Amino acid sequence: TLPRPLSIQDLAMPPAHGSQLRVAYQGVPGAYSESAASKAYPGCDPVPCEQFEAAFQAVELWIADRAVLPIENSLGGSIHRNYDLLLRHRLHIVGEVQLAVHHCLLAVPGVRKEELHRVISHPQALAQCENTLTRLGVARESVEDTAGAAQLIAQNPLAMRDTGAVASSRAAELYGLDVLEEDIQDEEGNMTRFLMLAREPIIPRTDRPFKTSVVFGLEEESAGSLFKALSAFALRGINLTKIESRPQRKRPLRVVDDSNHGTAKYFEYLFYIDLEASMADPRAQNALGQLQEFASFLRVLGSYPMDMTPVS
Repeated sequence: TLPRPLSIQDLAMPPAHGSQLRVAYQGVPGAYSESAASKAYPGCDPVPCEQFEAAFQAVELWIADRAVLPIENSLGGSIHRNYDLLLRHRLHIVGEVQLAVHHCLLAVPGVRKEELHRVISHPQALAQCENTLTRLGVARESVEDTAGAAQLIAQNPLAMRDTGAVASSRAAELYGLDVLEEDIQDEEGNMTRFLMLAREPIIPRTDRPFKTSVVFGLEEESAGSLFKALSAFALRGINLTKIESRPQRKRPLRVVDDSNHGTAKYFEYLFYIDLEASMADPRAQNALGQLQEFASFLRVLGSYPMDMTPVS
C-alpha cells in the first residue's frame, strides 16, 4: 500500500489535480526527508522520488506543488548535489526546516544484535554511526537511502537475517522491523537542514527573521577579490550564516600562465551564500547592488523565513 517512488520516466505522466498540497521528497516512505516534508507542510500528501533530480522536475512539471530537500547536515556537511541542482533548475527557495536525526539499528523480527554480520544504509548514516558499528564489528554496505535499506531487508527477510539497517523508527514501523537500538549516532546534536522549494517565490517581509540565499561568480579572481565581494555585507552589518564554493561545470579550468612550460591551471568557482536579511531590507538590496560590481554572475535563489521553531 506504500507509494512507489517517482522515477524520471514517471514525470511524463499528467499531474493529478486536487486541493491537498503535494510535496516531493527524495527517498521512500519512512525516509527522514518524508518527516521533513510533513514538518514543513503538515497534512500534505508526500510524494516519494527516486532521485533529487526527479523531485525538482516533479515541481517544475506540476506533478507536485513543493519539494523539500536536504541541503546540509551538522555532522556530514553540505549535500553538494542539491547545490548544483538549485542552479540548474528555476525553482525558488520559499522556506527552510530543520530536523533532528535519530538513527536506529533495525533488523528482521527475532534477530539479536550479536547475530548481525553487516549493516546497510545511506553512506552518510553509516558514517554518523561509526562508533556503534565499530563496536558491533559488522561490515558496512551503502544503499540509496536509509528507509530504502529498511525496505530492502523487509522484502528479503530470510536472505537478510544477518543484515541490519540504520534508519528511523518510523521506517521500522512501516516495514515491520524490530528496533534493536535507538539513537546510535555518534553525536547527539545530529541535525539536517532542508530547503522548501516552489515554482514561484514568496514576497519577502521584514516583520520576522528572514534569510536570503544567493549564488555568484567573480569577474576577476585576484588577491582579495572574494574579500571585497563579501565586505558588501559586513559593511552593512549583515551576518552570513553559510558560504559554499562549487566549481563551475562549463569552465572548470583557467590558464594563468601563457608560457609553454609549467602552465598553471586552477578551478573557477561559484559561491553560494546565506545571509540573515530579507530582500525587503534596503541593506540587503544595497549589498547585492555592490556585489554586482565584482560579480560575473549573480542570482538570488530565494528570500524566505528562517526556521525559528525549537527542535526536539
